[in-house]
Amino acid sequence: MSDQPPRTVLERFPAGGPRGSWPADEYAAIQRTQGRNAWVVMDLRSDQFLVVTDTPE
Repeated sequence: MSDQPPRTVLERFPAGGPRGSWPADEYAAIQRTQGRNAWVVMDLRSDQFLVVTDTPE
């Protein structure tokens, strides 16, 4: 059993984006301005950045 609260993946972004481009961070920031607690995590298995939240969709 995990101690972490359930997370919802809001969006996925490939890790190989253009240099200097941070689309996952930008998307998470937009979500936060709309009142949603969102942050970016790296999924090493899929080589993607995930924008997640701890609130169910």
